Amino acid sequence: MGSFSIWHWLIVLLVIVLIFGTSKLKNIGKDLGGAIKGFKEGMAEGSAEPAKPAAKVEETKQVAGQTIDVQAKEKS
Repeated sequence: MGSFSIWHWLIVLLVIVLIFGTSKLKNIGKDLGGAIKGFKEGMAEGSAEPAKPAAKVEETKQVAGQTIDVQAKEKS
C-alpha cells in the first residue's frame, strides 16, 4: 500500500493520454523543452561576461529659460 507498482503508473499514463491526446502532450513537451533550453542559455549568457560598471554621462539642458541637470547611465 506504500508505493505504486508499475501497473498503477501505466494505468495513470493511459488515462492521461486518453484525456489530453498525444498531439497535445507532444506540444506540451516541446514547449517545456524550449523553456528549459532558453533558461539554460540565459544562465550561461549571464555568467559568461562579468558585470561592467555603467559609465555616467552628465548633461545640462536649457528648457524655456530653466536649467535642468540630467544624469544618465549608458547601457553596455
